Amino acid sequence: MNYRQIECFRAVMHTGSMTLAATQLHTSQPNVSRAIALLQGETQLKLFERVGQRVVPTPEAHALLKEVDRVYVGLQSIGDAADRIRTLGVEGLRIAVSPGIGVSPVPRILQVFRGMRPRVPVVVHTADSATICKWVSSGYYELGLVGYVALPQEVDTTLVHSDRAVCIVPRGHRLARKRKVVPADLAGESFISHASPDVVRAATDRVFDPEVRRLEIETTLGTTICAMVARGLGVSIVNPAMLSELALTGVHSLAFEPAIQIECHLVLARQQPAQALVADFLEAIRVVTRSPDNTERKKVSRLPA
Repeated sequence: MNYRQIECFRAVMHTGSMTLAATQLHTSQPNVSRAIALLQGETQLKLFERVGQRVVPTPEAHALLKEVDRVYVGLQSIGDAADRIRTLGVEGLRIAVSPGIGVSPVPRILQVFRGMRPRVPVVVHTADSATICKWVSSGYYELGLVGYVALPQEVDTTLVHSDRAVCIVPRGHRLARKRKVVPADLAGESFISHASPDVVRAATDRVFDPEVRRLEIETTLGTTICAMVARGLGVSIVNPAMLSELALTGVHSLAFEPAIQIECHLVLARQQPAQALVADFLEAIRVVTRSPDNTERKKVSRLPA
């Protein structure tokens, strides 16, 4: 298969029409049809069925589209990088962070870093921890901050901080007066969970009896979970640092046992050449994690010099 075949397939999937796809790609409808036919032959997948005058994607086509779109996101990132280099030059810092860490402590770290390097362009990209480790190991990002470390043999890692997750309930909830809660206290409650795969989700699943917990809503973002709890949609287990950053008035937090640890790891590419910008960002991390008002910090490891 080649790029043109994939491009035609994606255009047909997103427009729902070979004619519209041809218009979008500035080619003819027969050319699009021919590319789709070749793609089906090479993959040995039936991607479309004709229903009257329409082409209807098969389940196989929808499954393939997920992979195709993932590749296109990567290609778009390359295009964005080229635009950034053309506009700003090579000087700049690219970091990747997992969603929860993007809420805290990254904004405070960047605040300190901008004080040190006020004119340096910074790109912050959010992704899951495994993807970030791949990006950093390939050199596309200078460093990453993740909830867990994937590819341990390909990146250097340091634990930045670790904290205990808390249970959050809506203000006025029946559990709000308790000092701490255990899994049994949440029996019968509508539970809002991190979606899989997620390190907090996996740790939470281990301490709950699946027959007791009412798992009713799942989402990929901790900030969304907090907002849902504030709206009275259920209870959850989250990173306490988010609560101080979001300052939600409709949420009450409680200590939770057994302990579920929320970690932040720094990842750097192996044998990465020394860079002044990275060194300054590491110093900004040190400043934030040493700060007396860094209430979420429980354990700090020695960062690389």
